[in-house]
Amino acid sequence: MAVDTKERCRNETLGARADGAFCDGFPFSKMRPAAKTRLIKEGMPQVFSRGHVIFMHEDQAQRFYFIKSGWIKLFRETIGGDEAILDVLPPGSVFGEAAFCEGGVYAYGAEVIENCEIVSYPLSLLETETRENGEFTIEFLKHVAARGLARDKEIELRSVQNAAQRIGCFILRLCREESGNETTLCLPWEKSLIAARLGMAPETFSRGLARLQKDTAMAINGPVIEIPDIKMLARYTCVACSNVFPCKN
Repeated sequence: MAVDTKERCRNETLGARADGAFCDGFPFSKMRPAAKTRLIKEGMPQVFSRGHVIFMHEDQAQRFYFIKSGWIKLFRETIGGDEAILDVLPPGSVFGEAAFCEGGVYAYGAEVIENCEIVSYPLSLLETETRENGEFTIEFLKHVAARGLARDKEIELRSVQNAAQRIGCFILRLCREESGNETTLCLPWEKSLIAARLGMAPETFSRGLARLQKDTAMAINGPVIEIPDIKMLARYTCVACSNVFPCKN
């Protein structure tokens, strides 16, 4: 049974999708057909091992990236050498796409945290499309605004939720809507990385997870979490949030 669980956990982190599949989703679906075709044609597949830094904060930006498999960490480093994790992206995500709106440099660094396959595309093609295709420009602005709203939501949660509730919120976002009221899931990364992503010290994360387990009757075995009552977890977590589960942003 343990082998099956490990294999299922691994499968949940893989997201093989066809090259250019992201063009069918928001906001890229509004690109003109010829622009889409050229973008896909100029895609450059790459495979990177864990620990590889794709680019650093304020590097000159020439390409943006689509994650076919694996996970990518977005981060910034302080002058003192500390690292702030801004996001951890799963397969199917795009990053670096707004750099041409941000002075032509990347607003963060990007590092591989699980062996990954990515495809990079020229940023210049996106910039040209925003200049020449008003419909795409509006969709792209909505996309950038949605990222800003997500950051606002995170500030809200860090201000009002305790550690256990923030961990519960993270876990709820891993739950699939079709799971019913109970589910078993696998934490996608090591706990130290989750703690950093949630803005916590590792010891704060450990205490918060223990409290969450006690208050919601979850069972935790390494990276595997069994949730007997998703609605209970949502009530516990969402009382300190302006959203209701399932979250739409």
